[in-house]
Amino acid sequence: MTGSGHAELGRDPWVLREDGLDLAHLGQTESLFALSNGHIGLRGNLDEGEPNVVPGTYVSGVFEHHPLPYPEGGYGYPEDGQAIVNVTNGKLIRLLVDDEPFDVRYGTLTKHERRLDLRAGTLRREVHWTSPAGRPVRIKSTRLVSFVHRAVAAIAYTVEAVEETRIILQSELVANEVSPAPDSDDPRVAKALDAPLVAVSQDVEQEGAVLVHRTAQSRLQLAAGMDHDIECAGQYDVENEVRPDWARTSIVTVLRPGEKLRVVKYVGYGWSAARTSTALRDQVAAALTSARYSGWTSLRLSQREYLDDFWDAADVEIDGDEILQQAVRLGLFHVLQAGARSEGRAIGAKGLTGTGYNGHTFWDIEGFVLPVLTLTAPEAAAYALRWRASTLPAARDRARTLGLAGATFPWRTIDGAETSAYWPAGTAAFHVNADIARAFDVYRLVTGDTALERDGGLAVLVETARLWVSHGHEDSSGGWHVDGVTGPDEYTAVVDDNIFTNLQAARNLTAAAAACRRHPDLAADLAVTAEELDAWKTAAAHAHIPYDAELGVHQQCAHFTRYAEWDFEPRGERYPLMLHAPYVQLYRKQVVKQADLVLAMHWHPDAFTALEKARNLDYYERRTVRDSSLSACTQAVMCAEVGHLALARDYLHEAALVDLHDLQRTTEHGVHLASLAGAWIGVVAGFGGLREDGEVLRLAPALPTTIGGLAFRLRWRGMRLEVRVADGQVRCAVAGPAGSRMPLRLYDEDVEVSDDVPLVRPLRHPEPLLPQPTQPPGRAPRRINGSGDFELPDSVEADHLA
Repeated sequence: MTGSGHAELGRDPWVLREDGLDLAHLGQTESLFALSNGHIGLRGNLDEGEPNVVPGTYVSGVFEHHPLPYPEGGYGYPEDGQAIVNVTNGKLIRLLVDDEPFDVRYGTLTKHERRLDLRAGTLRREVHWTSPAGRPVRIKSTRLVSFVHRAVAAIAYTVEAVEETRIILQSELVANEVSPAPDSDDPRVAKALDAPLVAVSQDVEQEGAVLVHRTAQSRLQLAAGMDHDIECAGQYDVENEVRPDWARTSIVTVLRPGEKLRVVKYVGYGWSAARTSTALRDQVAAALTSARYSGWTSLRLSQREYLDDFWDAADVEIDGDEILQQAVRLGLFHVLQAGARSEGRAIGAKGLTGTGYNGHTFWDIEGFVLPVLTLTAPEAAAYALRWRASTLPAARDRARTLGLAGATFPWRTIDGAETSAYWPAGTAAFHVNADIARAFDVYRLVTGDTALERDGGLAVLVETARLWVSHGHEDSSGGWHVDGVTGPDEYTAVVDDNIFTNLQAARNLTAAAAACRRHPDLAADLAVTAEELDAWKTAAAHAHIPYDAELGVHQQCAHFTRYAEWDFEPRGERYPLMLHAPYVQLYRKQVVKQADLVLAMHWHPDAFTALEKARNLDYYERRTVRDSSLSACTQAVMCAEVGHLALARDYLHEAALVDLHDLQRTTEHGVHLASLAGAWIGVVAGFGGLREDGEVLRLAPALPTTIGGLAFRLRWRGMRLEVRVADGQVRCAVAGPAGSRMPLRLYDEDVEVSDDVPLVRPLRHPEPLLPQPTQPPGRAPRRINGSGDFELPDSVEADHLA
């Protein structure tokens, strides 16, 4: 891949730097430069709003209903879809220079720089522009979405005159912006999102305004407001106007050479399904008053303090790979932004960076994002888990619709109701229930906190356990089977005994039984009986794990190794295969969309021997095409574990750079949040050998020759662990309350790290049990060349890479 395939953003380890305005990749930078706190999301659109690819302002949980298309309906099909709404845009600051609008497409742009600072949590912009009439101005803006003030975003905007110039600055709130087509081919979705906000009230507030709207179908009420601090060397006038779908604060002045107009714009958002429009208006007005009281400097400093605390317990340092270093930090930043203040709302697969997947959350979040947050920002993980627990009534209803006991959580949703019209995933991917249960269990293991388990987590574990017992069955030999399911590999759909699903179900059942023993009072409230506990333990102990003794490998699902092989060579399919081959061909062939059995080996390391892992990886590498961004990070982890460290490095680059290099050509619709989380997992669980699935952390670091050193930090039960791998040694240090001690299993040794004495051991490297595996033709992971770009496999065209 050449540099022209993506925006060039430098290699600064803490800053994304755009020098010059790259309109060809504007959609990509809009997503990468997006700012969010988990409640408010602002795409990295230009301050003046145009040009843009996807204008976007999002508030977590604000969505609209739309009908789902069914040429042929069926019992139990979801009736309504959901799509995230582009809410009232408060980012807009339009500038007129002697009545000519500032627009980067006209006049002369002599300087245009943007900087996303991962430590400051700000997006800075500096522009030198001369209007078509020859009037030069200098513009600086800094934007943030506050982690500390949940409902507030702010923009500091400065205009400096080079010559005496009349300046008009228009700060706006705009609802029902014209947006591009949603992430759907269904015209009913487009119709639902065409002017989705119905005006309720408009009020002028000090130096700004508050607009209240409601969504037409979902009936959610949204308030958006703005207020301003104004500094100007000379005299200026201010005018406020409001209309049903917009509000404007206009500032006019004449600046002499070197004089500046500085405006700090505070933007606030709030929404509710139950509160009155008056209450929402007052809530947002109060948030704006609080923001103005704090002031810009305080907002900026508190943003930096928040991120300093985060990076102190989450940073990853990579010596010898500056591209990976930047990418992993960017990924962590976006993961934090997605969950930091979600507080009772879902985290979408794109966070709040775009409209991809219509803003839905998937199992990707519990599977990849929440484990990272649990180990780095556990409070954010708890917010997301509490949201899942709050949707348990809808999951119980869904289970009853399907004729099952317990609860069935949705494949894709915004508010907790199933919205997938694709039955093999939306209904048959039952593993999502165990993935959610695992996230609750990992949170308890990592934090040591059982309060969340008592506050909703136990009910989730119990009801998902009941689902598995009602869906699974015991055969005449005592084996326990789960039939008619789809695992992570959606190219092998509606199968029996998917190993990943069976192992996840067994862990779900075991975790539920253990949680009931920890909380017998709550278990009694949930009517859990001794017979039920026995049934869970029996099913978990006898879960069937298909194995092909002749080939010496596990079968991804029953009979998988007897399926016909996919003919890769002569057909030369373009990728992803689902867009170039019918599912009837994919479903019963040995072709794997994404890591499935390989993910099972990562999440269930004790269920496989070292030789089984090596043989399974060798077998499935040859059949996996990575038509999902979720795959590369898992393949990186398992390649590292079995000793293929160079191959692991290549997979890790692919996971980490999915958005920085726009590998799927879809970053304009939002970042790939799970893959970005997977980059951290690939480093820490791959090269760090971290496994967090037990009462004690396990570490087994190993580095490829291209990485000279690695350091990572994480949180564990109120302590901060720092692991440094360099110069042939592994050094573990703990920070926490005086007397802190952390038990670890380092390689095969049980050790304890105290806060006063770091632990040092020799670095080991695993010896591969098998030669490095090959991949399907054209599907080997791409390698980074000396210029920092991906080299292309000879047989694959750039615009068809997945």
